[in-house]
Amino acid sequence: MNEVDEAEVMSKAHVSLDDRSYDIHIGRNLIGNINEMIPFSLDGRKVFILTDDNIEDTHGATILAALENSEAASVQMLSLKPGEQTKSVAHLFEVTNWLLDNQADRQSVLFTVGGGVIGDLGGFAASITLRGIPYIQVPTTLLAQVDSSVGGKTAIDMPQGKNLVGTFYQPQAVICDLDVLRTLPLRELKAGYAEIVKYALINDESFFLWLEGRAQGILKGDVETLARSIEIACRKKSEIVSQDEKEGNIRALLNLGHTFGHALEAYCKYDGRILHGEAVAIGIVCAFRLSVRLGHCSEADAARIEKHFETMGLPSKILDIKPAIKATSKQLIDLMGSDKKVFQGKVTFILTRGIGKAYTTREVNLHDVERIIEHSMED
Repeated sequence: MNEVDEAEVMSKAHVSLDDRSYDIHIGRNLIGNINEMIPFSLDGRKVFILTDDNIEDTHGATILAALENSEAASVQMLSLKPGEQTKSVAHLFEVTNWLLDNQADRQSVLFTVGGGVIGDLGGFAASITLRGIPYIQVPTTLLAQVDSSVGGKTAIDMPQGKNLVGTFYQPQAVICDLDVLRTLPLRELKAGYAEIVKYALINDESFFLWLEGRAQGILKGDVETLARSIEIACRKKSEIVSQDEKEGNIRALLNLGHTFGHALEAYCKYDGRILHGEAVAIGIVCAFRLSVRLGHCSEADAARIEKHFETMGLPSKILDIKPAIKATSKQLIDLMGSDKKVFQGKVTFILTRGIGKAYTTREVNLHDVERIIEHSMED
């Protein structure tokens, strides 16, 4: 990517939710010019920045400097330890206490600068502090840019599972700066790519065809391919969220791969063996394989998805997790039973009738699920 000095908004997506609507800005050098994308004046407001230790001195410092040049009454930053373990009750209280100790009021603004952990935690803190203060998402990972920063889901993890305590609370804006992705490890880019593919597999086979021909450009940092793929992913999520903000029906489709994936993450206790996007990739393959077993999807489509993930350097089987996990199929199914999508004792599965044809169901025999998990653990 060539250096740019001024903000270059390459595209936008819009989440349409009446008075909770907002824009998603996608482009270059956005965080250094963040004041241009804030949908209201900061004049006289107290501004808070929540970030993590990995980017405090880079992206965090850039945003801090930009916001200090605004008309804000004050600007303060808090940095937390990176990692899924930070999405905890203890850190939620740390953030809310920080806001209250510094006399936050309902006109104060919180900027969440980081990956999905910071976005989820910060958004939750914003939603409950003083019964709600404005917040702006500044996702700095590809996964957060195309998924967790959009749609207003906020949460922390509990011992029983992931994202079990949280709120639906929309940000005022989402700012996706392509330049920040240059600092991401390749593994993180690949994990984010799994979420991009998910949108194609839900309802757009043509998008999947486009990705098959261009996906390597995402990993190589091609700015045009990145911008276009992020825009399409955000638009697709925005369309679904605009129809179903609180996951009453079709928004559940966005969880393709997550029923299996969250169980794997919970079993690993978020210890770094598997990233969220990697778990989703394995989960998507499992969902396709289960669909084949039930006679709803062709073997050819399932094999095509599995091969695509492998080509992109993503895991496609539980066997691919290193160090290997020692879970039994029953243990993973039990963890699925703690998922927030369980209804009247039945686990919700997002399955498929082919590429771009996802659907939800609770009518799945867990014996079939057990066979799929066992297959995913075999050579």
